[in-house]
Amino acid sequence: MSQIRRRVEAFCSRFGLRLPILLAPMAGASAPSLSIAVAAAGGLGACGALLMRPDEIIAWAEEVRVGSGGGVFQLNLWIPDPPPRRDAAQEQRVREFLAGWGPSVAAEAGDATPPDFGEQCAALLAARPPIVSSVMGLYPPDFVMKLKERRIAWFANVSTVAEACAAEAAGADVIVAQGMEAGGHRGCFDAAEAERRQVGLFALVPAIVDAVRLPVVATGGIADARGVAAALALGASAAQIGTGFLRCPEAKIHPVWVEALARTAPEDTMLSRVFSGRAGRSIATDYVRAATAATAPPPAPYPVQRGLTAAMRSAAQKAGDLHRMQLWAGQSAALARAEPAGALARAIWERASALLA
Repeated sequence: MSQIRRRVEAFCSRFGLRLPILLAPMAGASAPSLSIAVAAAGGLGACGALLMRPDEIIAWAEEVRVGSGGGVFQLNLWIPDPPPRRDAAQEQRVREFLAGWGPSVAAEAGDATPPDFGEQCAALLAARPPIVSSVMGLYPPDFVMKLKERRIAWFANVSTVAEACAAEAAGADVIVAQGMEAGGHRGCFDAAEAERRQVGLFALVPAIVDAVRLPVVATGGIADARGVAAALALGASAAQIGTGFLRCPEAKIHPVWVEALARTAPEDTMLSRVFSGRAGRSIATDYVRAATAATAPPPAPYPVQRGLTAAMRSAAQKAGDLHRMQLWAGQSAALARAEPAGALARAIWERASALLA
């Protein structure tokens, strides 16, 4: 048996998987049906719970647990940033800019905040998932201790070698290495570094593998068997896929988003803060290009910018307007397939196995 095969089988055995294929936790795109399909196929389901109330987190976990026949899944939370520094004059300029792209923005729109992090953490413990994951930082020590008492594994999402080492020291069980190719938000611990420290997955994975003693999962720009095989050859124990599953019918995202992914070349995505205030990779729509132009006002910090853009995003969703929608996408978006998620997960692993053989 090859070294790669032994590494993969050890990881799958430890976490109850039949495939080393993990669904990425995507806040706002975590339909239970998608995780049910991936978990039932033997991979890992996932929920990006950032925007969910505690009762919604518990209900999601129960639906996926029952629907997948006891399949394995992860629940993911953002580690909160410090309170944003507000600038009323700057927010006014952003509101005026956004009024040209959708409904007028109320003065209090920027006051919107995510659900309480402490209450969400309590819900994670109550849901008793096999795995929890973190992004944007590390769980506090008292919560990590509670996870270990309940034998819940902690997968820490990182974007640099230094972050990986910090996660290992904090008690993480697995390191999820996120390359800059990933769709959605950059998982940097320091929001200010998200655009400056952009490390590609093929440089990041072997560097982290050499720096820590924990299993490493590769994520970011992986959407087919070639990406999975390459990640495993570089030392990863499994691969995590996000955008590559979004065209599956079980993802239940807007049809306009589904269609756009199919024709998105790597250079058709952009990293910006114009939707939420946190750096994230999306399709480079007319709004994204205009909002990142030198003449546009700089976005407000997270989560203020998210509140300010809520009216535009809602109107675009209802109208099916591609150019005003929030269309997260990784650089391998065009590799996504409009196929049932379970069959796709199995096919990706079968083809990756053949490549590795």
